[in-house]
Amino acid sequence: MTAVPFGDLKAHVRALRPEIDAAVARVLDSGWFILGPEGEAFERELAASLDARHAVAVANGTEAIQLALEALGLAAGDEVITSPLTAAFTALAVLRAGARPVFADVDPVTLNVTPETVERALTPHTRALLPVHLYGHPVDLDPLIEMARRRGIPLVEDACQAIGARYKGRPVGALSGIGALSFYPTKNLGALGDGGAVVVNDPEIATRLRRLRNGGQSDRYRHEVAGINSRLDEMQAALLRVKLGHLSAWTDRRRALAARYEEGLRDAGVDLPVEQAYARAVYHLYVIRHPRRDALAAALKERGVGTLVHYPIPLHLQPAFAELGKRRGDFPVAEKAAGEILSIPLFPEMTDDQAEAVIRAIREVAPGLR
Repeated sequence: MTAVPFGDLKAHVRALRPEIDAAVARVLDSGWFILGPEGEAFERELAASLDARHAVAVANGTEAIQLALEALGLAAGDEVITSPLTAAFTALAVLRAGARPVFADVDPVTLNVTPETVERALTPHTRALLPVHLYGHPVDLDPLIEMARRRGIPLVEDACQAIGARYKGRPVGALSGIGALSFYPTKNLGALGDGGAVVVNDPEIATRLRRLRNGGQSDRYRHEVAGINSRLDEMQAALLRVKLGHLSAWTDRRRALAARYEEGLRDAGVDLPVEQAYARAVYHLYVIRHPRRDALAAALKERGVGTLVHYPIPLHLQPAFAELGKRRGDFPVAEKAAGEILSIPLFPEMTDDQAEAVIRAIREVAPGLR
């Protein structure tokens, strides 16, 4: 049976190696490594690709969220509503911004927060909404944006897994006015290291973000505010410029593989993701569900198929968030999903033969585990 890794970053780099080498050489020859022309060019190109007025590149996706919240003026005691079923870094960024994460349960199909669950989580202390476009599938944004508008609070899109995704035909990221991106190496647009960005439409907030990411400096050695050091270096910016030119083709390939899975795994004993009518997903992850997830993962491993779980512990049950006072049973949909979800291989360099091998393996073992 064909062995299929969960991902293959070596193949990813190999396919781009001449362009990567040229970009690296360009930066080395320039002698400019922080906040230079590569970063400025990447910010312009990224903003244009997402129909945003500005992009502010930062050191990672976590700090993109943190700085977005800080630039919007959140303070201690302010509450930010987000999802309990996401990477912990979403809520950690809220804490680092000095605010308090408040969780809203998720939809059982999309596993994204919904207007109804967010409405139930609102309190007089709610100062921002932070929905996550989980696995590359957009949140139903318009009702949430309207909710935020009525309350006079911002909505920050956590688009760290969803660059290139579309909501009602428009790119996610800055549809609400501001959003965060991650360029962690395994993301759809990944650096060869860490990286992130905030995409934003308000020029004053963009100026604030640029100041905050650079130690709060308004000019060299003049620190107007207490910022942090969160700067995307020139090498990563140059590499991301190379990759940005391939993103559309990679998204098409991801979607083609997802369509192959949808066809091949129909009636295979697993629940499949369902793309909503308002969405064009980018399948950062292809996540199936099975009541005996761990047994399925073990059986697939025996057949050479790599899998991962994103994410096995809902955030309200993580020790890092124990002070929030939540317990098992508070978010039942997220908790149930966390015990069933399984990410199977899907990456642009994946071959059709590898996809068929995954399909065959799942069809062999999943029905018998029910």
